[in-house]
Amino acid sequence: MCTNYRPGSRDFIRERFALEADFDYVAATYPAYRAPVIVRAPQGRACVAAGFGMIPPWARDAKIARSTYNARSETVAEKPSFRHAWRQAQFCLVPMQCFYEPSYESGRAVRWRIEAADGAGFCVAGIWECWRAPSQELLHTFSMLTVNADGHPLMRKFHAPGDEKRSIVVIDPQRYDDWLGADGASAHGLLANFDAAAFVAAPDPRLPAARKQAAASAA
Repeated sequence: MCTNYRPGSRDFIRERFALEADFDYVAATYPAYRAPVIVRAPQGRACVAAGFGMIPPWARDAKIARSTYNARSETVAEKPSFRHAWRQAQFCLVPMQCFYEPSYESGRAVRWRIEAADGAGFCVAGIWECWRAPSQELLHTFSMLTVNADGHPLMRKFHAPGDEKRSIVVIDPQRYDDWLGADGASAHGLLANFDAAAFVAAPDPRLPAARKQAAASAA
């Protein structure tokens, strides 16, 4: 399950999509942080600022975002937090440079960085939602889709022993429009594990100061 990643740079978004991320976002994204996502728009595509963690239309406050940052592909169409976005085909692409997962090979959790072997940015399958806050502000939020990765050569190395292994879904650049324009049936056909040979992973422990700052920001 992905709870921490580095969003795609403004240059990556500009070069890959000919769009501008004309808002502020931080280099290390956690649940409830704002980050860029690519959505379908009347003019083709748009880059919008969205909170990491789905807030469904019926939510009374934003606290639910702390537990809705990932959506299981097997149940996304039925779960109350996600089914409206799924049934409305509100699919998005989440640009990123890398993401982080915990490895327990040393006997304790150590953060590892997973990134494309060529160092290039990539995009992950997501769903998005609009939520009207009590202040009447309209907010975009999103969740990343995940698939089972028990047999994946790379992703099976992460998460606690005994836990099911899960992975986010990397969308091939040639399928970006297929994902953004999908319906429920065709979207499921794009939810698969990425090519392990195209990615590399290495330990990248988070510094104590960074852990404290993240905890304070999420409080």
